[in-house]
Amino acid sequence: MWKTGLLLLFWGLLTSSEFQQEATEPEPRNQPPSGKLDFGYVPQGVYKTLAYYEPGVIGILFHMVHAFLYVVQPNPFPEDLVVKVAKDKFGAIQSEYQKPENIVLTLQAIYYETGFMVCAVLGLLFMVLLPLVGLFFCLCRCCENCGGEMHQRQRKNADCQRGLLTTLLFATSLIITAGVLCAYAANQNLSSQLEGMKRLVSSNLKDLQTFANETPTQIDYLIAQYATAKYTVISDLDNVGPLLGGNIHVELGTEVRPALDGVLRMAGAMRETKEALENVSVSLEVLQEATGKLHFNLSLVRSSLNRTLNDPGCSDEDSDATTAQLCRSIRSSLAQLQVSANFTRLPDVNNQLESVNQVLKTGLSDIIQKGFSSFNDTPGMVSDQMRNVVEGARGMLDVISTNISSFSKVFPVHSSLANFTNFISHTQSKIEDSYPEIDQIDFYRWICCIGLCCMVVLILAFNFLAILCGTMGYDKHASPTTRGCVSNTGGTLLMAGVGFSFLFSWILMGVVTATFLVGGNVEKLVCEPFHTKELFKVLDTPHLVNPEWRNFIPGYMYNDSDLDLTVESFYSNCKNNRSLYSAMRLDKVFNVTTLLNSSLYTKEVAKMFDSVKIDLRGIVLLESEGKQSLIDFSETGVAEINYAAYLEEVNKGVTQVDLLSYTNELEAQTDLMPKGPLQTSLKGHANSLRQIHSQLVIPMEQAMSTLNQSIRLLERTASDLPNKITDVLKTIEAAQYLISQNATHVVIQETEKYKQTIVGYFRQYIEWVRTSLTMEVAACKPFSNIVDTVEIVACSFLVDSLNTFWFGLGCCALFLLPSIILSVKLAKFYRRMDTEDVYDEAIGNWN
Repeated sequence: MWKTGLLLLFWGLLTSSEFQQEATEPEPRNQPPSGKLDFGYVPQGVYKTLAYYEPGVIGILFHMVHAFLYVVQPNPFPEDLVVKVAKDKFGAIQSEYQKPENIVLTLQAIYYETGFMVCAVLGLLFMVLLPLVGLFFCLCRCCENCGGEMHQRQRKNADCQRGLLTTLLFATSLIITAGVLCAYAANQNLSSQLEGMKRLVSSNLKDLQTFANETPTQIDYLIAQYATAKYTVISDLDNVGPLLGGNIHVELGTEVRPALDGVLRMAGAMRETKEALENVSVSLEVLQEATGKLHFNLSLVRSSLNRTLNDPGCSDEDSDATTAQLCRSIRSSLAQLQVSANFTRLPDVNNQLESVNQVLKTGLSDIIQKGFSSFNDTPGMVSDQMRNVVEGARGMLDVISTNISSFSKVFPVHSSLANFTNFISHTQSKIEDSYPEIDQIDFYRWICCIGLCCMVVLILAFNFLAILCGTMGYDKHASPTTRGCVSNTGGTLLMAGVGFSFLFSWILMGVVTATFLVGGNVEKLVCEPFHTKELFKVLDTPHLVNPEWRNFIPGYMYNDSDLDLTVESFYSNCKNNRSLYSAMRLDKVFNVTTLLNSSLYTKEVAKMFDSVKIDLRGIVLLESEGKQSLIDFSETGVAEINYAAYLEEVNKGVTQVDLLSYTNELEAQTDLMPKGPLQTSLKGHANSLRQIHSQLVIPMEQAMSTLNQSIRLLERTASDLPNKITDVLKTIEAAQYLISQNATHVVIQETEKYKQTIVGYFRQYIEWVRTSLTMEVAACKPFSNIVDTVEIVACSFLVDSLNTFWFGLGCCALFLLPSIILSVKLAKFYRRMDTEDVYDEAIGNWN
């Protein structure tokens, strides 16, 4: 019955008893459209038990005892022997001990216990023989034998013997003193650790309370965090247009945008063509008009210069040869004052300009913007067409929330946890009620141990007082029969110590032997194997508890003994503060991944998106008017303009000679002439040429530059224009065909990615729940702490103190033997004798 309750408790640690989703679901948070979810940190209880014990200075004694036990019992832990005995449960050994295998088993046990048996036999011999020896010794002395005769033979080395015996007895007494102090320290340590034991027990029970109280809170937190995944999914569903439609838009845009950009560039080329044609038309008109004016003005200047050069001063070589030569040079250069370019013969571009204007009236740019708008509306179209799927998914999310919130109703969690908490409280109350009785028992134990120590202390008191009296009352001039009262008292105390040694030593050895057998075997068979984990190997031996069970924990709890759940694995996982779900392998009973997979309907959610059909045929990239506008542009006659004629005239320049350079040269030649009417007249003509250059030539050069740029632009635009437009139309048709007919692949691909993102949120939640259950929820550290506490109390507090007690007391009991011998021998040198040896030659020495 209690096994069923324990299973329900373990299940209860995985679900919440009183979970109301509406009250615990957090408000929707602004989540990133997709990516890793942040579920926060599972609330953790604080376990206060520190299952660690540092004995301090007395630890040195503990190590000495461990070393002694290793000498007594150096054999390794008899795992096979213990397993065999445990499997047979002593029954076969007791009833069929004559079988060969049981005889071998018995011999193995005897071999392992050889050291303890030898020590026990020696102890028993000590207990039996020492009282008998004491009895016979007493009878022997009563007959004035065995040193009972009050007569001492005189020897020359008597002082040396007395000193040696005193020193040896003092050293022996010191060793016995160390032993009794060791036993006393162990006795006090055991009593003082009683409070530490109470603190450890209380701390462990509080940790169990924390474990029971925090686990439902942790489970509630796991369930509540479904809202994080839910609201993230809702956010993505609400933004299905920007997310799914946006991705489709981006994928299609790799081909659609270049096509639309090509049309847009062509629309720009139309506007540039119009501007260039306007510039050509205006520049040509300006140049034609200016050419006539320039021709007229240059003709006037040439005529005026001819008349001036006909001046007699230019022809009189006898009077001024330099002036005449200059006049001939100027006259020869007058032919260069001619207009170079002839723009009147160039055809105008009015027809082409009118055709382009007609094409631009179609509004190709606006048509292209409509295409962009239509294509950019892909997210909106996807959002409209996905509305039913989104509503269905929302409804499914509500169903999932209901199912998750109903998990706790499947098992009687609340009653299990309540019973567990009540059990802890009841146990704590019973333990606390037993503390006075434990204190009383410990007090009686302490009194008994103190009594044993006092036996040794009494003997030590006789020894030390005897040594003190014997030493202080010694008189080297006194004969054995004339020794003082103090010295005689020392001898009497020594014999009293011998008497008490005979009376108490067998009792001490009996206690030592009994505690040695118990404490030593517990240390070697329980405590030491626990530290080396060999004890766990015994407990985890297959078929140990039940012949049909490979591992007894899963066999007993789950009826599945093949499950990899051992005592060592459970202890190690709890020691590492893993969760109870992981330590007890509850996934085999309550597989949260499988349950959540079925509960979250991930397959149904995936199927909803598999049936999605998105139709993008409503997207029109370029209307027929736009296509016709492109065709009309190719037929505007721009390609028929005689660009070579234009460029030929533009490249000629305005005049045959650089008018400004000509003017400067004319002024330089005039400056070489003598001052007079001729020079003045020629300077006037130079000024006229300079005015013509600034008023006519410079504007014409500017107009020619504009004409040159425009003609070259038109030439580049018109170059292979029909083929360019044909390529643009083909590209836009291919993009339109992709959207209308071949977008299915892109839609399916992006829908699959979107579906995986949505399902991925559920998978993240499931994985987070699984990881939390495995690592954080219901951390079972208190259970390993209980085991460690039992080990500390049993081994460190009780067994180590017990072993140290018998170790010290045994040391005292053993050294009582040399103490008895030395005391009997030394008493002869302290006590006053009845008779003594007398020698004639030595009479003078006694006076």
